[in-house]
Amino acid sequence: MTQSTAWDHPEPLAVESAPVPQYGSGSLADLLPTLAAGMGVPDMTAAITELTPVDRACVFLIDGLGWEQLRAHPEDAPFLTSLLSGSRGGTGRPITAGYPATTATSLASVGTGLPPGAHGLPGYTVRNPATGELMNQLRWQPYSDPRAWQPYPTVFELAHRAGVHSAQVSSPTFENTPLTRVALSGGTFLGRLTGEDRMDLAAEQLAAADRALVYTYYSELDGAGHRYGVDSDTWRGQLMCVDRLAQRLAEQLPPRSALYVTADHGMVDIPFDEQHRIDFDEDWELRAGVALLGGEGRARHVYAVPGAEDDVLICWREVLGEQFWVASREEAVAAGWFGPRIDDRVYARIGDVVAAARDDVLLIASEREPKESAMAGNHGSMTPAEQLVPLLEVRS
Repeated sequence: MTQSTAWDHPEPLAVESAPVPQYGSGSLADLLPTLAAGMGVPDMTAAITELTPVDRACVFLIDGLGWEQLRAHPEDAPFLTSLLSGSRGGTGRPITAGYPATTATSLASVGTGLPPGAHGLPGYTVRNPATGELMNQLRWQPYSDPRAWQPYPTVFELAHRAGVHSAQVSSPTFENTPLTRVALSGGTFLGRLTGEDRMDLAAEQLAAADRALVYTYYSELDGAGHRYGVDSDTWRGQLMCVDRLAQRLAEQLPPRSALYVTADHGMVDIPFDEQHRIDFDEDWELRAGVALLGGEGRARHVYAVPGAEDDVLICWREVLGEQFWVASREEAVAAGWFGPRIDDRVYARIGDVVAAARDDVLLIASEREPKESAMAGNHGSMTPAEQLVPLLEVRS
């Protein structure tokens, strides 16, 4: 038996061991095409085969409501908990968000019905190949032409052209944002400030036509998780609120309707200590050869100085490889992290090195990203706590 020595290093996590999202059969990108196909919208595929077609469908997306977090708090969400056994068409199973499990990427997947490699929003911040700058795809800064960045029509646009009444009911703040334009445009946008008003109006929009596709959204649960963590009283209070909102909407469904409650990602709480929070800005090894650091703490895009790509990959694997899946761009693409295909315009937006956290760790950047580095709850990677989201169903 060979004894280990101080010179031995554990093998880094294998790229192929990462649990790739269920693109094409059970991801967020498959939801709206499945519903639209059931309404007869051309060129749509019913990829989530467990769902039964319905004439009127409403998707209620609760930002940050992961499958594991919901299951862990049944007393705070009795209505949603009662629907868990019927998730995903009665199978009692979740669907996956897509990689990275972050809001801008997931909302684009929902609205376009495409995985990140096609719609082109593959991270929280990514490099714009045309300018060489990092672009924040949630806030759309620096500004880039939305339709050049994401040229595909949304499912709402295609449904509207096919005669399906389409509507989005959300906060007025989101009506004219670039992210809404590229991910959720089409049909009618109706802004309402309170969650109760959104639920009531969503039910009215469902009843407005024989075929209807309605989307509504609630963001405050995610905000509470980021600031206080998913085990906080504030987060639990928000969970109680969304539980009541979902029940309010379910009780108003018109005939021949279905409500689908889902989310864009889950969340994990990361302790505030050096063991769990690795600071890129204070680590000379990780910084060596890196021109830009993109993504977020649990899903990093690393853009190397030209010619340093291989050295950065080797270094990141040595430093982080026991806790992160660390892949070259080519390896991540081949493994299907961003979907089965990568459009040419999207390829260079992906990091030369891509790092996805497996353990409860965070790669912060305290100087470059002070606000993000101070968050209690985080998401982005492919772990079940971040990837798995519910697909709860109520039919009238």
